[in-house]
Amino acid sequence: MRDLFSGLADNGLGVTLVLLLIAFVAHEPWRWMGLWLGRGVSVDSEIFLWVRLVSTALVAGLVIRVIAFPAGALASIALSSRLLALVCGVVVFLISGRNMAVGVLGGALALAITGFAVGS
Repeated sequence: MRDLFSGLADNGLGVTLVLLLIAFVAHEPWRWMGLWLGRGVSVDSEIFLWVRLVSTALVAGLVIRVIAFPAGALASIALSSRLLALVCGVVVFLISGRNMAVGVLGGALALAITGFAVGS
């Protein structure tokens, strides 16, 4: 049995499977519990509105953090390019009828174009 685990760890497959299992076990029970607890909550209720506002604020905070304090490859792109991509993404989001996927795609394309054009 020990040889099986050491063999899996050597090729990285075992580590990947263990990490996926840990992520699944840590994440899924909370999702199912939330689904069960929220089954009777109306989408028009005060609590649903509060949850939606808090989640939107968290995402907005994370986006600003990534723009202001980038890590990795994003740090090599100029702040002006990152800010322009943010503005483009928001404009595309609003023009597309508040379609989140289209807005994200617009921002990502603007970031790619300005990142390559300016070259940092």
